[in-house]
Amino acid sequence: MTAARPTPASPPAAAHPRWWRRDNGALSLFVLVTIVGLFAVAALVVDGGGKLRALNNAEGVAGEAARAGGQAIDAGKAISGEGVVVDRNAAVAAARSYLARAGATGSVQVSDDGASLTVTVNETYSPVFLPGGNWSVTGTGHADLVYRG
Repeated sequence: MTAARPTPASPPAAAHPRWWRRDNGALSLFVLVTIVGLFAVAALVVDGGGKLRALNNAEGVAGEAARAGGQAIDAGKAISGEGVVVDRNAAVAAARSYLARAGATGSVQVSDDGASLTVTVNETYSPVFLPGGNWSVTGTGHADLVYRG
């Protein structure tokens, strides 16, 4: 013969009200909280990636505009042997022209000695999921005039 297993002691039915013992809907609440959390993470990934993409684009456009402006050297000084420096007006015009063709807004600055050019581009990113309005990003490009004679 086999011995009967003792049953675990359970509180009497009157110890807890009936609604306490039911678990109807417990899984639905867990699924709801989990889904909301997953959507929040997805929103952060999508909008964070979008902002990084906008920053990468701003930095790329700024770098290209700086290179375009850096190619505008002062031919008169270079030919006469006075040195190779950036023609300020032509460099600023070339960089701004590149920014306009790229559809970007920004600023162009030439160093005092005319040997370098800095372009700053400002862009905005409109988040897809996260509220709070547009996010602004700023990219900077720098071009140094290198002359090896």
